[in-house]
Amino acid sequence: MAEVTVKTVADVPVVAEKVETCVKDTASPVPEPEKVAACISFKEETNVVGELPEPEKKALDELKELVHEALNKHEFSASLAAKSELAKQAPVLVPAPEVVAECKQELKDLSASVPEPEPEPLEKEVTEVIVKTESIDEDGAKKIEAIQETIVKSEPPCAAEETPVPPEQVSIWGIPLLADERSDVILLKFLRARDFKVKEAFTMLKSVVAWRKEFDIESLLEEDLGTDQGKVVYMHGVDKEGHPVCYNAFGEYHNKDLYQETFSEEEKRKKFIRWRIQFLEKSIRKLDFSPDGISTIVQVNDLRYSPAPLRKELRQVFQLLQDNYPEFVAKQVFINVPWWYLAFYKMINPFFTQRTKSKFVFAGPSKTTETLFKYISPELVPVQYGGLSREGEQEFTSSDLVTEDIIKPSCEHAIELTVSEACTLVWEARVVGMGCDVSYGAEFVPSAEDGYTVIVQKSRKVTGDESVICGRFKCGETGKMVLTFFNQSSKKKKVLYRFKKVASE
Repeated sequence: MAEVTVKTVADVPVVAEKVETCVKDTASPVPEPEKVAACISFKEETNVVGELPEPEKKALDELKELVHEALNKHEFSASLAAKSELAKQAPVLVPAPEVVAECKQELKDLSASVPEPEPEPLEKEVTEVIVKTESIDEDGAKKIEAIQETIVKSEPPCAAEETPVPPEQVSIWGIPLLADERSDVILLKFLRARDFKVKEAFTMLKSVVAWRKEFDIESLLEEDLGTDQGKVVYMHGVDKEGHPVCYNAFGEYHNKDLYQETFSEEEKRKKFIRWRIQFLEKSIRKLDFSPDGISTIVQVNDLRYSPAPLRKELRQVFQLLQDNYPEFVAKQVFINVPWWYLAFYKMINPFFTQRTKSKFVFAGPSKTTETLFKYISPELVPVQYGGLSREGEQEFTSSDLVTEDIIKPSCEHAIELTVSEACTLVWEARVVGMGCDVSYGAEFVPSAEDGYTVIVQKSRKVTGDESVICGRFKCGETGKMVLTFFNQSSKKKKVLYRFKKVASE
């Protein structure tokens, strides 16, 4: 079986087309695993040229030399022009084999009927040349030299004297090729995508440049394609290493109106493709392509409610991303993964390279929040995935860090927030994986011995629809705010909370 190399988020749906029948034929259901972790821990390679292994340095130098030569010869524009000219050509008509055989026989018969001309004897020609040469006198020789000199003087200037053509100017993702250190980072992406095979990386680079010109990427960046897909694909925060995080919530297409508006007609599908490419282009241009910068993205793919027919409509988009955006993914995190997808992944696992598999992380619904917290801080994880980040937030920002505590099974857990001066105390909290078996209450306990405890929130059950518990209390004296959580289940729970003091109102 031929080896299939996969590099981006597009890869799983593309390979899925090839083995979908095998999955459908599975006889017995497979129980849902909690989580399938990455094969090995993945560490991004350095983009600092001085830190590269010698073989990789050599490959980069060879690729730069090929690019330099291609720019001088304008090969990037030439390849695009050749591709356009080839597309314009009409299809070649091939005659039937019997017609070709008949024509060949007629040509053979015709050739046999025509007598071949008799060649003149060579000796006569040689004799004439010798005679003519011997008859040339000294004055004739001088005349011939004069004529030759005149001819030489009238020759056009040599090619070296012509005005040199400047090298071709080619930019990709806003960075000129061979401009500075950022160009090295770009070229290293192509080399890694082709396992440092220089010629293959160079061929891929030329293909990507030609596609970008044909797709007219620069004009695409200025188009107004609307924001209807804003809930499907969006950037939100960064991971713990500073990579921007892109969320792909394909389950949004479970909404029939949005699905029809996006994929019901050919023109709408083309518009979606242009929007997806535009979104990625704008996101990439915000990356830092310096050798020590962040030039990759973390992809979070939410598979909850993802409609099966969607794969067909997105296949073209996935293929474009795979072919024209090499090595832009730092980690692929699949969340809310159904059991059949994990079983399917085990079947197609041999098709992936070890490098690609090292970037994959899978988590079922019960482990989604916990898995995201391994890579993204809770304050930056959207509330719908168990974090504390939500739109329209005013009291807290991403700089306000979150504290995590564990609530033991069938136990009460108290969190004390110290109040050292008169102020307004603001807090928020949430219990991860809570269900409806957690109770919450809050009270203010003053420092003074003769003070009275104030019940801020009576103990109540936290409903499943309450994503974040918010509280606010004006403290007129020093003391402490006590948040009490009672875990009534037989499993431990995790509580996230943060608080801040603001000036008294």
